[in-house]
Formats: sequence, C-alpha cells, structure tokens
Amino acid sequence: MCTSVTTKIFALLCVFLLDGTLASVQAERHSLYSIYTGLSKPVNLPGIYQFTAMDLLDGRQIDYYNSETQRMISKQQWMNEKMHQDYWEIGTQSSKSIEQAFNVNIDILMKLMRHNESDLHVLQVINGCEVKKEGDKFKFSQGIRQYGYDGEDFLYFDIKASQWIAFVNAAVPIKREWDDMPHFNLNIKAYLKILCVAWLNILREYADEELRNASPPDVYVFANLYIRDKTKLKLTCMATGFYSKYVIMTIRKNRKPVHEDDIDSTQIRPNEDGTFQQMKSVEINKDDEVDCFVSHRNSKEPIIIKWDGKCQNCPPEVVAVLFGSVIGGVLFVVILYVVVSILKKKKSTVDCPTHTSTVQMDEIPTEQDTAGGSDVSSTDYWDDVNQEYEDSRHRLAAVSTEALIQEDDL
Repeated sequence: MCTSVTTKIFALLCVFLLDGTLASVQAERHSLYSIYTGLSKPVNLPGIYQFTAMDLLDGRQIDYYNSETQRMISKQQWMNEKMHQDYWEIGTQSSKSIEQAFNVNIDILMKLMRHNESDLHVLQVINGCEVKKEGDKFKFSQGIRQYGYDGEDFLYFDIKASQWIAFVNAAVPIKREWDDMPHFNLNIKAYLKILCVAWLNILREYADEELRNASPPDVYVFANLYIRDKTKLKLTCMATGFYSKYVIMTIRKNRKPVHEDDIDSTQIRPNEDGTFQQMKSVEINKDDEVDCFVSHRNSKEPIIIKWDGKCQNCPPEVVAVLFGSVIGGVLFVVILYVVVSILKKKKSTVDCPTHTSTVQMDEIPTEQDTAGGSDVSSTDYWDDVNQEYEDSRHRLAAVSTEALIQEDDL
C-alpha cells in the first residue's frame, strides 16, 4: 500500500520538478510554486497526511502545512527573521480553507471518474510562476496552474489562451464550465503574471543574503566507456552543491561549445542538503581536448575544468603491457628450465652405458679425456650450467621488477 500511495502522490510532482521547470537555462531565473496534495481518506503511514501544502522558492521549501498540525511553519531561517507573525496566522487560515475545498473536490472527482470510495485517491494542484532576468530586471517568464489526479495529468491552464486543457474525458465537463467563466480565468492569469511575480521578487530579495553566502558549485569531469558500445567514450561534466538552482553549464570540445542537441542532460536536481546538482554528458574521442565551463552567481568567475585524458573503466594499457612482460619473463624461465632439464637428461643417458639405443660410444668420455689436464670435470660443467640458469633467472626477475616500478611511484 505504501508504494501505491507514494507513487500517486509524487508521480506528478517528480515530472513537474525534473522535466520542465528545472531545465538548464542560459539566463538567470527564479521560481515560486505552491504545491497542494489531498488524499480521499487518511492513511496510517508516517509522514503522509490527508492534506499538505508547501511553498517552494527556486525549488527549495520555505514553508509547510499539514492536516495533523494545522499550522503553517517556516522551513528557512530567513523566513522566520523576515516574516511577521501575521504572515503565519494568515497562511494557516488560508491553508485550512484550501484543505476543506480539497475534501469537496476529491469527492466530486471520484464521482466523475466513477471510483469506489473505499479506494485511496489523490488530488494535487501546482500553482506558481517563474521570472527571467532581462537587463537589470526580472520579468514574467511562465505561469502554471495544473491539476493532477492519482498521479496523472487532469487539467492545465493555458495562460496564453486563457483556457483550460483537459487530459482525460472526465475533465472535459470541468473544462467547459471554467472556460465559460471569463472572470475566473482572468483572475488566475492576473495572479500568475502579477501577484505571484511581485511576491516572488519580495521573497527573492529576502533570500539574497543567504544566496550571497552560499557556496559555488563543485565541478568534476570524468570519462567512461559506453556500456553498450565499448569503442566509444562518454565524458561527463558534473556540478553539485550550488544554490540557487540556476546554473550555466557548457561542454567544450576542442575549444568549441558542443551543441545542446548533442548533449545528454539530467536537468537540475535537488540534493538532500537543499543544494542542487546537474550532469551533462557527450560522446568524445580519446584524443579530443575537452573542458567543462560552469557559471553560477556565487562564483566570482566561470569555473573551467579540463578533462585529464583518463578513462575510469577503460582497460589499462600500461597494466596490459606490464602483464605481457611478466608473462614473457615467466615463459623464458620455463623454456630455460626445460632446456637445462633436457641437457641433464642427455648427461644421465651418457652415464648409463646400458642405454646404447640413444647414446653413441664415441660420446662417452674416457679417462684419457678427463685425465688429460682438463680443468673442468663433468660435475663442474653442470654446476656452471646451473649457475648460468640461476643468474639468468635473477637477471630476469630484476628486469621484471624494474618494469613494474614506474617513475611516478618513486
């Protein structure tokens, strides 16, 4: 049941946060959104209430209300410092009124959808605006009023046409009724384009002090082999730990910016600590010169990180060469050992006259051969052979050891 409830509650919210409004931008933007979530009945799950309301400034939660405590509370220290007590009282009463309206609207939707009252159903509303910096001012960029039911899109207000868009057949009667109420739609449009923008600018100024003290992004650049095609490299640029959420990120290949159509982007996502992150990836060749260009309001100057030419999951060529040299050395020792063994076997054959089938009589050393003043006996001879073998093996071990020790290790 828990999985079903959370899926219904967060499906529309996740699409809203990660798909459209948090896209990478090339101009400073700010946003203010109110999110309301109502359930058709209470559930006995920790942290999930029959009704919740919250406001998000630039994707960061600034206040919160739920049906259990029935009080609006601050989620940011600067909100406590800047907002008068009246703000919290008015916010609490407004949230209670919206909670009552949600209870009525969910019942209406369940009848339209012909859903059983014994099942759990979820209604969500997202309402808010975005501004974009033009020159020295922030101007209206977009406004959203959207309804979702059981995790699916239900109704959406087209602010340009001042009309509603129905995503399912059950929403059509509501669309027609609201489209026939021009004053209702005009009020929504006025709120999104004027009141919401004014309130957003006020909150943005209040939060500016915190923004000025925020940390710039940490930027990382790394490359990996593609999982499906091991012949290609994927370079990734990652910026994380920044606030506010708006950042300019560009990957440059051979000193030229890569077109956005050729880049895979995660869009901007929230971290657990309230900061944000974004990753962009592009296909490269191993001999490309690539860097990551990141600009953020808390950075005094753009951050440029160059790719070091390394690949995290590529087969290490140096290790392969060293491995080959070690294997070659081992084979040399084995071959040398086999040769010496064969020579020893021949000697043992010479020392045994009964093995006449493999030894010629003139190969057998006579007393005259050994007593004629020779300084090397057969035993000394084989001692010398064994000594050469040992010397060769030690020299090989020394060479192999030197091959394994690189200058960078010293």
